Amino acid sequence: MLAVALGIISLVLVDGRRGVARADPLGTIEGVVRDQATRELLAGVTVIATSSALQGAQTAITDEHGRYRITGLPPGTYTLTFYYADETVERSGVLVSAGTTAHVVMELRMERAGGEAISIRESAPIIDPASTAQGITIDRSYVRSIPRPGRTYSGALAGSQGGPALTPPAGGTEAYARIDDNPYVSVASRPLSTFSIDVDTASYANVRRFLRGGTLPPEDAVRIEELVNYFRYDDPAPTDGAPLAITAEVGPSPWNPAFRLVRIGLRSPEIPAARVPPRNLVFLIDTSGSMEDPQKLPLLIRAMGLLVDQLRPQDRVSLVTYAGSAGIALRPTPGTRKADIRAALASLHAAGSTAGSEGIVTAYQLARDSFLRGGINRVILCTDGDFNVGLTDEGSLVRLIERERERGVLLSVLGFGMGNLKDATLEKLADRGNGNYAYIDSIAEARKALVEQAGATLVTVAKDVKIQVELNPVHVAGYRLIGYENRLLADEDFNDDTKDAGDLGAGHTVTALYEIVPAGQPVPSANVDALRYQTPRRPTAATAEMMTIKVRYKAPSGKTSKLLQRTVHHAVVPMDRTSNDFRWAAAVAGYGMMLRESPHRGALTWAKVRALAAGAIGRDPGGYRAELLRLVDRASGLKRP
Repeated sequence: MLAVALGIISLVLVDGRRGVARADPLGTIEGVVRDQATRELLAGVTVIATSSALQGAQTAITDEHGRYRITGLPPGTYTLTFYYADETVERSGVLVSAGTTAHVVMELRMERAGGEAISIRESAPIIDPASTAQGITIDRSYVRSIPRPGRTYSGALAGSQGGPALTPPAGGTEAYARIDDNPYVSVASRPLSTFSIDVDTASYANVRRFLRGGTLPPEDAVRIEELVNYFRYDDPAPTDGAPLAITAEVGPSPWNPAFRLVRIGLRSPEIPAARVPPRNLVFLIDTSGSMEDPQKLPLLIRAMGLLVDQLRPQDRVSLVTYAGSAGIALRPTPGTRKADIRAALASLHAAGSTAGSEGIVTAYQLARDSFLRGGINRVILCTDGDFNVGLTDEGSLVRLIERERERGVLLSVLGFGMGNLKDATLEKLADRGNGNYAYIDSIAEARKALVEQAGATLVTVAKDVKIQVELNPVHVAGYRLIGYENRLLADEDFNDDTKDAGDLGAGHTVTALYEIVPAGQPVPSANVDALRYQTPRRPTAATAEMMTIKVRYKAPSGKTSKLLQRTVHHAVVPMDRTSNDFRWAAAVAGYGMMLRESPHRGALTWAKVRALAAGAIGRDPGGYRAELLRLVDRASGLKRP
């Protein structure tokens, strides 16, 4: 668990020199955020400035040097809110004057606290040595931690060990689709492996919610491909004008030293923020009684506030609610009218039964009415997934989503809360809508989904992306695709352009892992009787190729797929010579196999998973990889009832 210690100082600069006033009537807040113990500069921290002098809020995210800068602030007293990993810390009383810059340094001390408690303590005041201005220490009593949804607080926040304790997840009626781990397959009988890509991340955050609540997640809540793809990888972007590039790396299997592990990576090019097309976003918000919990609608309203800060004049936002009957809370509104959007959000409240299907019809109609040709047109469903009133024919609902997808309006899904999360339904709707499915368990996850991933990543650069791997029996006796159990395709679907598959957004990375049984070794659980009417094909002439990776994709508006491919040689390097990304992906897959109690986890232990992950963190903007170590520690101490 995290403990956060804070140290803050404000340094006021006047045109870089004391006593020289600028004519600028607005002010600036800037500073750095760093780890107090290691002095490491923390990238990916969201900093939000609010004040009665400012309409709405101004937001910045720390860069790789831990720096942030918020400009154009009217004179007044401001509150700064810092979001990092799963923690939220507030600093009030920051004075901004006309033509001045207030310099606020935030230090966080990340450490483990015993039991379920998070302690919050303050450090000594800091004087930033990089500044030549007079330091003014601001009263640290203004520093406080904001309770996160899903936690109950007892005792004082500052200087106390009795901080927040996690509320265990309720039982309820949560629903997950059955997952049976992919088995080992003999190359002699099945030399091809075909599947659709997956860019969903919901499983990772949902699993985290269970672990923070002190319980192991249901095995079927653990989708290993979503755990692995929650993280970004440093695969090279395409340089030949194609919308994606293929990379591959071969190393030993951490849980079965006699086997090999192959990491396949896809990477799409980044799009600069200035080139992101205008967004037409229609939020379909569940306001039924089941959303009243603080982890549901109240968290959603806070989360959407982060997105509002990032809206541009060319963007449009609409709000549709459903509870008993569908209603339009906000018609298409430009990003310049942030106050109107915030007022509409503030008016939302949870009551009534759920008519999700009717709400979807209304949302799609609004999206069509405000359709932006050449823009991003998307309905974003925000719900706990409890569709229990209205149109109950799931087939009709899916056909509606698929029809609108063909018209250019995609569907993404944000899941909230606990107790009655309909995970399987939400995942299916997002898949059919060619969107992504994320689960929001904290304001930090909301920032990831609605700020970091609601810009360029919503720009589809390749659709219907399928992967087909052909294994060479000269070097491979058998194989196992790790994860993607509900994304498997028939081999003939690969060349069938009528078959739907996952879409790839700008700046996305996708990772898939294959466990390889080398030639000459028995394939676990893949023994079949000898064929009576035919004999297996003989391998082709000796070659160094272990496999061929083929990827089919369509242009965003295309109907005919294009093919990319690359070969992978069978040479294996020692684990300590593999890349950080290889070891990290392997560690995350191991984390998932341990949570699922996979029959294929071999010699894995929680200690081995942690050691592998700890040695592969590398550069970690936002602290997401470091967070996984804490989740591994928590999971290792839990047992199923």
